[in-house]
Amino acid sequence: MAPFRRAKTLTSHHSNSAIRGRSGRGKGSQRGGFVRRNEQSAGSRKHFQASRIEAAANLQSSDVEVGPNEESVLSLSSEGSVNDETSSEHEDSPHGSYNTLLQALKPRAPHGEPKRKKRKITQESVAASLPSDSPIEEVQDSNVLLKAEEGDSSSESYSHDESEADESDDRLDFFARHFSQQNEQETSLKIQAVAEKAWLTKKTTVDSTWSSTLKQPPYSDGVYSNDNYHDSATQKPRLKPKIEAAAETLVSSTDGLLNQLANSIFSYQDVLFCARSLNNAQAIRQLMSLHVLNHVFRTRDKVLKNSTRLSKTDNGEDLEVRDQGFTRPKVLILLPTRQSCVKLVGTITLVCDPEQQENKKRFQDSFSRTEDQLSSDKPQDFQDLFGGNDDDMFRLGLKFTRKTVKFFSQFYSSDIILASPLGLRTALGSDGKGKQDHDFLSSVEIAIIDQSDALLMQNWEHVEYILDHLNLQPREAHGCDFSRVQNWYLDGHARFFRQTIVFSAFNFSSLNKLFTQRMLNYAGKRKFTWSYDGAISNLGISVEQTFCRFEFRDAMSEPDDRFDYFITAMLPHLIKKPSLASQRTLVFLPLYADFVRVRNYLASSSSTQHVSFGSISEYTPPKEVARARSHYLSGKHSILLYTERAHHFRRYHIKGVKKVVLYGLPENPLFYQEVVGGFLASTVAFTKEDARQISVRSLFSKLDLLKLERIVGTKRSVSLLSERGDTFDFV
Repeated sequence: MAPFRRAKTLTSHHSNSAIRGRSGRGKGSQRGGFVRRNEQSAGSRKHFQASRIEAAANLQSSDVEVGPNEESVLSLSSEGSVNDETSSEHEDSPHGSYNTLLQALKPRAPHGEPKRKKRKITQESVAASLPSDSPIEEVQDSNVLLKAEEGDSSSESYSHDESEADESDDRLDFFARHFSQQNEQETSLKIQAVAEKAWLTKKTTVDSTWSSTLKQPPYSDGVYSNDNYHDSATQKPRLKPKIEAAAETLVSSTDGLLNQLANSIFSYQDVLFCARSLNNAQAIRQLMSLHVLNHVFRTRDKVLKNSTRLSKTDNGEDLEVRDQGFTRPKVLILLPTRQSCVKLVGTITLVCDPEQQENKKRFQDSFSRTEDQLSSDKPQDFQDLFGGNDDDMFRLGLKFTRKTVKFFSQFYSSDIILASPLGLRTALGSDGKGKQDHDFLSSVEIAIIDQSDALLMQNWEHVEYILDHLNLQPREAHGCDFSRVQNWYLDGHARFFRQTIVFSAFNFSSLNKLFTQRMLNYAGKRKFTWSYDGAISNLGISVEQTFCRFEFRDAMSEPDDRFDYFITAMLPHLIKKPSLASQRTLVFLPLYADFVRVRNYLASSSSTQHVSFGSISEYTPPKEVARARSHYLSGKHSILLYTERAHHFRRYHIKGVKKVVLYGLPENPLFYQEVVGGFLASTVAFTKEDARQISVRSLFSKLDLLKLERIVGTKRSVSLLSERGDTFDFV
């Protein structure tokens, strides 16, 4: 298991925040930011339009035939290639007649076989064919590249029958409803309502375990727009026939909660799902894979179909087609570790079942790890998260063609981008330090954040930074054909069409902020929440548990008021000389900033000079951790400071604990069970300590409502926050 590493240089309002984040795990074998782009590519991006003179000059390049199964390496202008109109102009000239004669003399393909593709061999195309370590290298006109990749119409991934089937039931074609067939006037009213935060809220309690909250913008008459989006488990969305068979098996196997989740996802609503667990993790990955593949394939077919229409139109016919964004990437997925990326990519390839997978071995070698060095006594959730390759520094582009999926494609030619927050933040660059490049995120239409509870333990600021740079107007053209860009991209309304999907094992304040401020989908948004019985009822040991509520002046002063309450009301009882040596207290601190503050106070205060204490944080070296644990067990240290992130990344089993003081409640309710139930239960079992001599004391405020309900239960948490008393005992 990779050791912890201290943070690098990036200032923030947290003392421990840095661009390396708070993860402390993984060495990041493929680190790095930007690779300088080719100067010729950079020069070509200065122009928003390609000159037809330049396009005609490119015809002088030698044509080399390649096999039908080989992928073309193209040197495209910002319009993509010479179109039919340009070709017709050359046919009228003497050179055009000569070219016609040459074409007649060339051997033709046998009847029934597709035409062989051609590629232009130029200095730029040869350079483009070389491998590059930078995932953000420029690819000119990546949207039009879809058309050029597939060659003639015989290679297209859709048939006329299939496209007609997609349009046969508009009621269930949520892709078309959301992105192309919406009523412009109604959509404009909804976007205005979303911008003004004029949501209509509907809360549904399904049973005693979970509930959902639906927020939608109203029509002009102030009613719900439920007729646009299905809300029944019996309705199945229109999917690509290529993946429909997999959808029949996967979606039909879900019921209850996951059915409602699937309905919201396929309806292109924003989703905050706070009930992710080990039991439904694979089902969630399958739903994600189905949805993103359907979106990528439908987007691709739409571009190819319209390109065919444009190629068949007469020169005098004015046909306006709006079917693209500024750049090609349409899906962004944030994941915590490389192994979690391996699991999701494996599900994606299982669903789409491609004939070829380029760079698959490179992907397996750099992302997957078969040997597992985790101890068998670690909890199951820990093994699921950190088993295999637990590196949290990665980014990966996936590119889909008719029969192939390509790993490690450049970002500007990718359909799906999978990355960790740290890996993508490094690629984006920092404000004011060097050149930033976030244009490849300008046309993201589906953003998925999986295992948000794990990302919280890394550095949530990276997630917020990435979300801030989604759907911004690009700084450069990148070969974009602006005549085919959707109007809502040009109007700066892409964030209102983007679907944001977030999965987490539990809800926390940063997710509520994301749901309120960053989920702006005009189709609405839905939050799934869980009802808890409380971790205190599953400790496996009978122990006195005391919860102390303190008052605070305002949200900004809450950390100071918490510290004052701790050193005045709780600490004096912990450092009494008669009982100090024998009680062995563990102080659990959720935040590293609070850990530093309490540690400095114990080390410098005159009232604690007689106190011997140890400390274990996420940044403590392994040797110091072993020394602190040994001294604490032997009694040399009467107090041990222990952070939540240290427990998250290492899951130490601290022995000899007789009293637990929680400076703040943990985000993860499993940590309460492991620290309180696990540590104290082992003390009672191995030292024959009287259970009446051990105790737990927790400090909380009204801002800890989400944490409190997971520990004491949803119903009890209301009483603890509303009753007059400030001390509550549970046995």
